[in-house]
Amino acid sequence: MYPRSFADSNGDGVGDLVGLRGRLDYLHWLGVDGIWLNPTFPSPNRDWGYDVSDYLDVHPDLGTLEDLDALIAAAGELGIRVLLDLVPAHTSDQHQWFIESRSSRQSDRRPFYIWRDEADEQESVFGGRAWSYDEPTGQYYHHLFLPEQPDLNWMQPAVRDAFEEILRFWFDRGVAGFRIDVVHELVKDPPSRPNRTEIHKVLRRWRSLAGGYEPERLLVGETWVMDLEELARFYGRDDELHLALNFPFMFAGFEATALADVVERTEAVLPLAALPVWALSNHDVVRFPTRMCDEDDVKIRTALLALLALRGTSVLYYGDELGMRQVEIPTDRALDVHGRDGARTPMPWGDVEWRNPWLPLGANVATVAEQRGAPGSVLSFCRDAIALRRGREDLVSGGYTPLAGDTGVWAWRRGSTTGIALNLTDSAASVPFEGKVLLSTRGRDDPSRLEPWEGVVVALT
Repeated sequence: MYPRSFADSNGDGVGDLVGLRGRLDYLHWLGVDGIWLNPTFPSPNRDWGYDVSDYLDVHPDLGTLEDLDALIAAAGELGIRVLLDLVPAHTSDQHQWFIESRSSRQSDRRPFYIWRDEADEQESVFGGRAWSYDEPTGQYYHHLFLPEQPDLNWMQPAVRDAFEEILRFWFDRGVAGFRIDVVHELVKDPPSRPNRTEIHKVLRRWRSLAGGYEPERLLVGETWVMDLEELARFYGRDDELHLALNFPFMFAGFEATALADVVERTEAVLPLAALPVWALSNHDVVRFPTRMCDEDDVKIRTALLALLALRGTSVLYYGDELGMRQVEIPTDRALDVHGRDGARTPMPWGDVEWRNPWLPLGANVATVAEQRGAPGSVLSFCRDAIALRRGREDLVSGGYTPLAGDTGVWAWRRGSTTGIALNLTDSAASVPFEGKVLLSTRGRDDPSRLEPWEGVVVALT
């Protein structure tokens, strides 16, 4: 979830940790058992938290260390674990490390970053060259993103040691783990490309560190790679990431053959003990109801069922459970350098109004208050799907077995007694198995027929 947009406790228009703690009852009611917070560290916000100026504190807009401790404790009482977003590939240019690094070529921190006498023509992700000239010291420094986000030099052992201390600091405070930003490009050697051998070495050290805690701390990677065999390697031999986010799934589109293909190939290439992890939205991409579902609640419920009925870990981005659409941001309200504001707008609670929110509040989805008491709402359906997922053993631990079906129908079996079928077409279709309907995206109990864009979970007979 994006803390700045989730819940505002003090009326300043910016969500904060105290506000989030006040909404834990909602997350518990929904059935959530873990929350990943987008960056909470101090930051000048050139990239809205992904330019960290201090890894050992909390951004004052969001609260204090004590507020984060209180959130972790309160969430723990409800069985909800809290993960933070770690940004290890680069820092802010306002981080003390970089301030010292650029102060002199002889600085002890100089090797913490990637400096060169000459720059090549590599382009940054956000446009422009990936090198900026530092006039006082007469060298160029590397930045894969903004010039204000200088890349750390992960070939330096001191950088690796420093981050292990950062992990220990947060693990000791009770943080359940980290989502690791841009982990697939963590080590750059040469600067123009990732050094995967060294990345895997770092992850093995971190996994060993995480395994020294009880319970073991969780490592989730932003592995933005489109080759599934490459994705699988980030799990190592059950000694690197616990979970590697699957972007081929996120971008497969809402089409049965494409989605089934990604899932089947993922299941085939993952190490034996590994769990896949699935998501449809995040803070960097257009929200799935707009990008995949034409903002149609019928399709949105079916997409949510697909997400929640697969084997592995399912990640909901805040507002997914409402069918929250992308919001059009007026030019004079745009803040993000890469045009991602529309996926980061405030949560529409409905019981308490946002006052002067930092981003415009969308009016294109029913609020939590409106949906919570409506049995046919997207929110009510999502809660029912999560409850079924948590309460039915096949959906907890059963495998994934693809099943044949009509054209445009994606069907699979979980375990031995649960079938899932999704009709991703505009025409009616048959269900490729028999049994009792446990959940339907259209609220029907006909186990023989699927309406257009309907999904069902069936207890097989």
